[in-house]
Amino acid sequence: MAEFFSANNSQNNPQYNSLLEKFLRDMNEMNGMNGEDVSRQVGEALSELCRFLRVEKLTGVFYSGHKEEKANKGDSYTCYDTGNPSEERMRNRLAVDAFTIVHIHIFQSPDAAPWTDEEISRIDLIQHTLVVYISRLRLGKEVDHFTYFDADGYHNIRYFFRAMQRFAMLDQLNGMVAIHYNLKHFSLVNQQIGRIAGTVVMRNHFNRLQEIIAEDGVMGRMGGDNYLLLCSAEVLDQVVDYLKGTTVVFDPTTQEKVYIQATAGVFPIPQDFVLRDPGDVMDKILNAGQAARHAGGDEIVFYDEMMEEQRERNSRIQRMFPNAIRKKEFRVFYQPKVDVWGKELVGAEALCRWFHEDEIIPPVAFIPVLEQNTDICKLDFYMLEMVCRDIHRWLMEGKQVVRISVNLSRKHMLDVDLLEHILEIVDRNEVPHQYIEIELTETTTDVEFRDLKRVVSGLQQAGICTAVDDFGVGYSSLNLLREIPWNVLKIDKSLLPTDEDGEDSIRSVMFRYVVSMARALGLECITEGVETAQQVELLKKNNCDLAQGFFFDRPLPLESFEERLDRHTY
Repeated sequence: MAEFFSANNSQNNPQYNSLLEKFLRDMNEMNGMNGEDVSRQVGEALSELCRFLRVEKLTGVFYSGHKEEKANKGDSYTCYDTGNPSEERMRNRLAVDAFTIVHIHIFQSPDAAPWTDEEISRIDLIQHTLVVYISRLRLGKEVDHFTYFDADGYHNIRYFFRAMQRFAMLDQLNGMVAIHYNLKHFSLVNQQIGRIAGTVVMRNHFNRLQEIIAEDGVMGRMGGDNYLLLCSAEVLDQVVDYLKGTTVVFDPTTQEKVYIQATAGVFPIPQDFVLRDPGDVMDKILNAGQAARHAGGDEIVFYDEMMEEQRERNSRIQRMFPNAIRKKEFRVFYQPKVDVWGKELVGAEALCRWFHEDEIIPPVAFIPVLEQNTDICKLDFYMLEMVCRDIHRWLMEGKQVVRISVNLSRKHMLDVDLLEHILEIVDRNEVPHQYIEIELTETTTDVEFRDLKRVVSGLQQAGICTAVDDFGVGYSSLNLLREIPWNVLKIDKSLLPTDEDGEDSIRSVMFRYVVSMARALGLECITEGVETAQQVELLKKNNCDLAQGFFFDRPLPLESFEERLDRHTY
């Protein structure tokens, strides 16, 4: 560039030299300016130079390599244009580096005299300078894209945080509404219509929300089917209605569409709110979003102060857990399983109870918290260890031992060595495999289903009994039975008729046919939640042999259960 400047500066033309110096100065100073100021200032200097050199129009096409150049797929820039009629008089191809090739097109008025050699030399300097300038702008845009967009072209969480902070700096954040939403069961949508069409659905759903919030808000994606949204309070009702459920077209030719629902956490930002960090808002909408996913009621949950208290309680549970494991504060309670015909004890389910100092922490207070990470897996293995120690001792004492079932969380499906971990605990405690039963709950995702099938098959081969827990609660029950070789079907209490249900009630019909199906498949069938004598008779009538519930026993501490073992009948 210095050689060009030196060569042109030797032509003693004060007006040209002044314009060129201004143009080059603006080039060098553009890093300290925002994009609009740079484009305007450089544009003004370039316009003056082009007018001086009798250029009517100047354009450039940037290609990212030879392949793009050959396909003629580049980014076009119009750097200067008077709008007057013009003809292309000069074209240059410049290879900036191995990845950037530029075609420069320069136009002159049809009636203008040809450029002199001196003018051509000066134009050559301008186009080289301009290529450097645009290359720097393109690099800035690419860096911006990698920083603020994800691989699928959505604005990412960094972009959302930056936008939130800008709204705060402009005193516009207070009074707005922040939302975290998750598309419900989107893996099932992908199964139904395919991943390509699913991607279209996701994008169309996003775009429609973007139209609703318009330029007054901002959206971003956290990853997968989780999104963030900041909008004005005026459009909140529209946004909520859309998130509750809408049809989304994925094939414009056939107008095929699917129904999409979302769960969402909503935080209306109060007027006195002070944003110290984007996390101040994120904590609130994520907590509300989690409540929406797991509460089993409202799917759009607005943040309130009670959620903050719950978050603090959850945090306390997580902090207490490692020490509680070390101190063996978790104890095994056993709930008997009974043969309804002979009233004989045939098994039990191991249930966890937490005794902390003078406090009994109920399972509903800590199990969902530990489910949020892999702590639940540590607790499950702890429970299996305690159960195996008890069984080993009972065998040594000559007790009439029954099969004990231990629950495992879905979180274990992430463990590729789960089977080995289970067998290591059982075998180290010298427990014959027939005394252990592993209860696993239903699952709805492809990946979890395959892992579940692998684990159950492995346990079967090792001679360890497996049970599908809470049958009838999930969405994939029948497929679960068809694909996976279970030993036991455990019917959820929600399918068990109450004393008020007649024989033709929906629940009675479903219960009757589920038991019949289980027996036809050769599965051992047990119903949980049995609380009345009438329900026991109902089990007999429908040939369901086993029951678990308060009618026989609540979960019992170790000493009380050992008494049941010794007595063995009810």
